Amino acid sequence: MRALHPTPSGDPVRVGARLRASRKAQGLTIEQVAAATGLTRGFLSRVERDETSPSVTTLVTLCQVLSLPVGSLFEDADTEVVRLADAPHLNMGGQGVVDRMVTPRAQSKIQILRSRLEMGAHGGERLYTINCDVEVLHIVSGEVAVQFTDRTETLAAGDTLTFSGREPHTWRNVGPGPAEVTWTFVPAPWSGSR
Repeated sequence: MRALHPTPSGDPVRVGARLRASRKAQGLTIEQVAAATGLTRGFLSRVERDETSPSVTTLVTLCQVLSLPVGSLFEDADTEVVRLADAPHLNMGGQGVVDRMVTPRAQSKIQILRSRLEMGAHGGERLYTINCDVEVLHIVSGEVAVQFTDRTETLAAGDTLTFSGREPHTWRNVGPGPAEVTWTFVPAPWSGSR
């Protein structure tokens, strides 16, 4: 089973509020930053309101003046809501399954998928591994069997199975109808681009 990356985000990159917050935290005015960078006050104001995008060179200059690491402008906020209806689809390689990533695209510490498994859905006939330290499968509804090299664990609604992502395994919906499950990977086996 081979994981494919989620579809790219159509959301614009917004750095203005972080630049403004950094400037204000240091007690600097737009005029002072304009003088230090050689940029106009009006241009800086538009950048801080995300009405224009600065070039990479200009962004680096602004970050140097504000003693701000450039990368910090692109870090995701600690709090982010991902609505199930808006969650990107993934193709994890299983048959009869719809996987959606319900954690933020750029989250690298943990990744959670919400999956709908049609009757008879499976992860493939061959055992596979995921590039993560810990994998957790929680059954929201239905019945799923997870096969390892030496055993099979059958899980029902409310059950949770925790194991090493590097342990070869596959799964199958063994219930009489569809199943809803969540897969949690720690750390995330991949993260999407911002």
